[in-house]
Amino acid sequence: MNRILIATDPAGGVWQYSIDLARGLSRLGIETVLAVFGPALPERQRALALQVPGLSLVETGLDRLAEGGEARAGAALARLAHDCDVDLIQLNDPALAAQTGFGMPVVIVHHSCAATWWEAVNGTVLPNALAWRTELVAAGLEAADAVVTPTAAFGESVMQCYGLAEMPRTVHHGRVPFRGPHAAQHDFVFTAGRLWDEAKNLDTLDAAAGEVAVPVRAAGPLRGPNGSEILFDNIDCLGAIDQDSLTRWLAARPVFVSAALYEPFGLSVLEAASAGCALILSDIPTFRELWDGVAVFVPARDEHGFTDAISALVADDFERAVIGRAARDRAARFTPDAMAAQMANIYRGLLPAVRRPILAAARAA
Repeated sequence: MNRILIATDPAGGVWQYSIDLARGLSRLGIETVLAVFGPALPERQRALALQVPGLSLVETGLDRLAEGGEARAGAALARLAHDCDVDLIQLNDPALAAQTGFGMPVVIVHHSCAATWWEAVNGTVLPNALAWRTELVAAGLEAADAVVTPTAAFGESVMQCYGLAEMPRTVHHGRVPFRGPHAAQHDFVFTAGRLWDEAKNLDTLDAAAGEVAVPVRAAGPLRGPNGSEILFDNIDCLGAIDQDSLTRWLAARPVFVSAALYEPFGLSVLEAASAGCALILSDIPTFRELWDGVAVFVPARDEHGFTDAISALVADDFERAVIGRAARDRAARFTPDAMAAQMANIYRGLLPAVRRPILAAARAA
């Protein structure tokens, strides 16, 4: 195996995941063709991608979310895979495999979906009006040669939601360890993500923010893709910030809080933990899987519980430092190299022996 094709989107955690994975695979001698959907990339993102050794960037210009977009995008990816002579395709959206035969092994990394989001946020199945999306995702998962999820807890939700015969394989996401200079520890609360997303449960944190004695700051977009915008009474919103700005905020080691109702993994939590931030997290299965023993857990909708946890931790410098160090040590397990080694082993198992790499990847895993 010399080359794989990874199909990705230009925004959010899937983009960062794809770049980190490609960088980790390059250290195992595996080249990547990164096929990006949507409009032209900003120059900063394009430059970031092209810094990865062995990565070929293809901006498809395709809108996979338009009507019939998955079928057109799937057909385009099949042609691209043939033209680039790749050994295997990795999709980060199962729907792309629903109507396309690729003629080679297909790995689907399932990061999130509307059906599991809806169930976590609303406690019910997805409405009939949106069932078509679930059907596409289900068909794509069924067509895959391997399905991967970033946590076992999310994998269980996916298996139950889509009636899969087998549990998806678990490969935890990885990020490069925090490398910013540490500033003096500051007394404020920080969170980051898609602030408009109902699943982030920012209303609960906003209510708690009105009852604590330190500022609560949030980084991320306030306006969703449908144009709706969320407003807060007590949270200081920073808007969308770049990675350098995020690094500067985390360098002060604030108390990092996530009250999420739904989080298949949580890259922002990993970045905060890597910086040595003490974590206060909603008590949901994915967070327990990753951070049990190194974070303070609060029932997701318990605003008074978050108030009490924040107030207690901000007032106790020793406990805050202990929890922050424990979170940093746990975060050190989740690296791009570890993620890439596990993915490479999955790829190997899908290829004829003659095309398997001489692992490097097996030893690293």
